[in-house]
Amino acid sequence: MYSLDVNFLKDRPGYQKKPERKGGIGLKFPTGNLTPVYVGVGLGVGLPVLLGVCCWFLQGKIGELEANAAKLDQESKKLDTEIGNISKIKADTNAIKTQTQALVSVFDQIRPWSAILQDLRDRTPAAVQIETIKQIPPVAAVVGQPPSNPAGGLEITGLARSFNDVNDFLLILQQSQFLKSTESRILTATLVDAPLTPGTGQPNTGVIIKPPQVVKYTIQSSMSDVPASELIRELEKKGTVGLVTRIRSMQKIGVIPK
Repeated sequence: MYSLDVNFLKDRPGYQKKPERKGGIGLKFPTGNLTPVYVGVGLGVGLPVLLGVCCWFLQGKIGELEANAAKLDQESKKLDTEIGNISKIKADTNAIKTQTQALVSVFDQIRPWSAILQDLRDRTPAAVQIETIKQIPPVAAVVGQPPSNPAGGLEITGLARSFNDVNDFLLILQQSQFLKSTESRILTATLVDAPLTPGTGQPNTGVIIKPPQVVKYTIQSSMSDVPASELIRELEKKGTVGLVTRIRSMQKIGVIPK
């Protein structure tokens, strides 16, 4: 017969062997290369600090930019005010220049009658006599618009010894700087009896003496539109000292170009 030798003492709880503890606590630290661990810890601590420093730096820059923006805004408003003042000054200056130029243009169109009459005396031939000189007012080519020649024109009537003398007189007048040569023309030229000299009459001999015939003419011309400032030498020759002096004074201050 077989016999069973079983030791039941080993199965008792008090007889069981307890596991051995190592290190007092059952935590195991990693071993080997710890560089990744240190890097991770450094990043975990350094990133928040770096972010804080960046935020602080950016807040400072934002404050500085806002202060600069406010300063620039104030300067911009100040410049806008100054620009407005400058624009107003320019507008006032342009208005004054326009008014001054208008006055100068009117002044520069003055034709002194003393100079014109002297010029006509100097140009009248010995065989030609002037009876009347009439000024023709300017006429606008289109109604409602200013005349093209505000100076107007002249109409001269008189007597000449012959038709050739009238033609010669016209040619001489066309050389005048106070008249427009292209608009100087003979309107009429007719033979008439020469008028008797005042205080003389027909002799008492009973014989009627017929007076010689002369040419009664009418010449018309437009005044020159050349500015008076360009006729200074001619005005001086005709003795118009006052106008010449005023023109030269305005040329000195730059109102009228030289």
